[in-house]
Amino acid sequence: MADSLALLLLLFGLEIVLNVDNILVISIFVGKLPEHQRKKARIIGLLFALVARIIFIAVIVKLANLREPIIYQFSIRDMILLSGGLFLLWKAVTEIHNTVELKEDDITKDKYKSSTRFVSVISQIVMLDIVFSIDSVITAVGLTSLIWVIMSAVILSFIVILWFSTPIGDFILKHTSIKILALAFLVTVGVTIFMEGLHKSLPKEYIYLPMGFALIIELLQMRHDRNKKKKFEHATEQE
Repeated sequence: MADSLALLLLLFGLEIVLNVDNILVISIFVGKLPEHQRKKARIIGLLFALVARIIFIAVIVKLANLREPIIYQFSIRDMILLSGGLFLLWKAVTEIHNTVELKEDDITKDKYKSSTRFVSVISQIVMLDIVFSIDSVITAVGLTSLIWVIMSAVILSFIVILWFSTPIGDFILKHTSIKILALAFLVTVGVTIFMEGLHKSLPKEYIYLPMGFALIIELLQMRHDRNKKKKFEHATEQE
């Protein structure tokens, strides 16, 4: 029992680490909706993604076949990674363009009041969650054959993601520079996923370390601007 609990904690930690990308995707996609729909979209999107991932685990016996080539040297896993990487790359670049060119307000007025847009956001969250979950599920299968351990880790990580997705999402949407940085990070993630589909793995530290450093610099800049503003306001009050 102790071994199972230790394995559960290991898989839980693995799921949390691998779902950092997922939190960013949810934050960006949900941010395209009106404010009153965002919380609902987060919950529904994550619930559907959770169900999809559980179904994915339920057919765990067939996962070994995902690495078997079916078209040339490409397997089902490779094709999912290729398509998912390209979609994420296209989506991130499009969102950067809309943000920089200030096209988001126009898009909101034209499209975002419809239920079609809401469904579109949900489907994109579920699709990319499946892409992100492939490696974590396959890794979990390689570590244990206990289905309850894997499902428990997935459900626990889902609760954590649901808890943190709102504050992280609100923070990203409030600060445009952080949003652009997050989108740039998703561009690199999309390239990495695509390269993995081509059987060319890129060390994760080449992505996470530079982006983490850039985030720290940006946070320091934000703190500097806030302190400068407070100092100016204090000087104005004294006058």
